[in-house]
Amino acid sequence: MESERLPRKLAAILYADVVGYSRLMGADESGTLARLKAHRKELIDPSIASHRGRMVKLMGDGALIEFASVVDALACAVDIQRGMVERNQNESSAQRIEFRMGINLGDVMIEGDDIYGDGVNVAARLEGLADPGGICISESVRSAVGNKLSFDYEFMGEQQVKNIAEPIRTYRVAVDSSKAQATSSETVSLELPDKPSIAVLPFTNMSGDPEQEYFSDGVTEDIITSLSNFSGLFVIARNSSFSYKGEAVDVKQVARELGVRYVLEGSIQRAGNRIRINAQLIDAVGGHHLWAERYDRDLEDIFEVQDEITRNIVGSIAPQIELAEVERGRRLPSANLTAYELSLKAQALFYDGARSGNPKFLEEAIVAAQAALDIDPRSTHALWTQAFAYVYQYLYRWSPDPAAVLARSWDVSERLIQVDSLNPKAYMSRAVVHQFRGDFDAAIADYRRAFTLNPNFAMNLVVMAWGESLAGLTKEAREHAELGLRLSPRDMEMWLGEAYLALLQASFAEGDFEEAKRFGVLAIQMGPKAPIRRALMIACCAYTGDSQGAVRHAQELNAFAPDFIPSVLSGAMTLYKMPEHNALLVDGLRKAGLPE
Repeated sequence: MESERLPRKLAAILYADVVGYSRLMGADESGTLARLKAHRKELIDPSIASHRGRMVKLMGDGALIEFASVVDALACAVDIQRGMVERNQNESSAQRIEFRMGINLGDVMIEGDDIYGDGVNVAARLEGLADPGGICISESVRSAVGNKLSFDYEFMGEQQVKNIAEPIRTYRVAVDSSKAQATSSETVSLELPDKPSIAVLPFTNMSGDPEQEYFSDGVTEDIITSLSNFSGLFVIARNSSFSYKGEAVDVKQVARELGVRYVLEGSIQRAGNRIRINAQLIDAVGGHHLWAERYDRDLEDIFEVQDEITRNIVGSIAPQIELAEVERGRRLPSANLTAYELSLKAQALFYDGARSGNPKFLEEAIVAAQAALDIDPRSTHALWTQAFAYVYQYLYRWSPDPAAVLARSWDVSERLIQVDSLNPKAYMSRAVVHQFRGDFDAAIADYRRAFTLNPNFAMNLVVMAWGESLAGLTKEAREHAELGLRLSPRDMEMWLGEAYLALLQASFAEGDFEEAKRFGVLAIQMGPKAPIRRALMIACCAYTGDSQGAVRHAQELNAFAPDFIPSVLSGAMTLYKMPEHNALLVDGLRKAGLPE
């Protein structure tokens, strides 16, 4: 039979269902859908992500969620059910949304992104046995959890359920038990996940005015929500972070209890119509500060200030976490590495290759990324690194067959989109391939898709600005480059340089060669081994009569990418969409007297 040939695995399955869904929809269809959407965005999805779960599918009023760990599955279910109690406090009984949940540990069959089998069916039947707001688990879950989570459990006996041959030994979980905070702080030490992990502690209200709690809580919640948009980050859900509200905490202990490497904490103080916000990012495992900033603002529009501060903090700390992870990758040994550690090493090699102009590093990055993918074919870190490493091989002309490596980048980018269709890096990498293939409209569409998925992703903002400037959208390019610089003024030098490159390209296309040179100097300071920057500076120098500058930049460019200028002059590589802009570059290079 076909089902017997499907791959199988052991998985923890959480099945959830809305209580009285038909009644709720009949009474207020649009309101019910709006509340469900808000619950999912603000509580359910972040909690699933923070407990390393995967939403397999939504089925009308039900949801099927998969976890690799029963501990994560049960902790997630309790987190959601408790969160719903809090969210329902001010709702009328007619509008209150409650869930029943069932959890089973069992064998499942895999077909694409879907899962089937008795492991799923049992979880669905257990959900039907749960009370509104309650959770039922199977014997297999209860045995696997053991004493790892100190919830109270009530044995419900053996339950005979529809279409399941054998009775199921079933337990009811006491969601409102006072013991339900996992184990005590003295014993909890969760394993770090295989991705950068962060907890955002509730910002402290320093104003002495209890009325300002809503603002400090709002800023914290907005930061958690925005960081959750970064699919490459493991972000602790709001309810777990807020369990520390009002406490004097030891950051290292919090990190151990929540199983994270990074902790963001801060304070908010209001005086009259002025507000001051302090924030700091801490590597709790390494025991050192990574970033700190102070924001002083006038409170003309409190919601606008809240949005601005959230965006600035998120835009700043996400690159700092990535930089810290890359530095950690450089220090890792070469043997016995996990898939994630290998992807970190690959990413560090990629950045080193791009900065140094050394093709050997890019080759090693591709090999390390492949080693990670051999262990975990769904490693988004490794897929993105490999896709961009191929792009840089094409750009620098470090391959005897540039078209072939660009095709490889396309294939890996497509795989990344299949693995994680909500990952903005996936669309950003595919956009760059579109662009080098000359399909500028498709490239802009992918950049915009990435921006929609995460408006606070500074890396995409500056790469999108780079693409827009080459596509002739110089106004949009300036706006996005400047926003990227404002969001992340201390971003990795590599991506900060992309913002200046976008401004260089825009000014050059507009024929303002002096301004282009000014941005070119900044771009080259950030990334001296970058071919497009050097080529544009050669042309700018030629147009402004700076022959010595043109020679100097040409010598620098030929030292690390000798085939780049010939490929532009021959038409093998076309940078700008508009023929007149590309002709401006080609004519400038010829004016500098460069050989074809």
